[in-house]
Amino acid sequence: MLTLTDQAVDVVRGLTQTPEAPEHAGLRLAPGENGLELSVVDGGVPGDDVIDADGVQVYLEQQASALLDEQTLDANVNDGQVSFFLAAPAT
Repeated sequence: MLTLTDQAVDVVRGLTQTPEAPEHAGLRLAPGENGLELSVVDGGVPGDDVIDADGVQVYLEQQASALLDEQTLDANVNDGQVSFFLAAPAT
């Protein structure tokens, strides 16, 4: 199952707790035209895997869940731009 770093949890929380975000917002990862697409959604789609990390929800479409199994999602914010990436495995 995908895990999130503390930084990723903070970034997801920032994206999903804005006044514009849906009331029960979470981040959803699903296959798109250019890899995985991330979007802020008001709940997952039936069949999504749900990750609850420190009070934030991440919804993974089944194919995305399989691709990200045993990976760690990290994030950073630079000049207001959010970037998500897979963290390097600990050595």
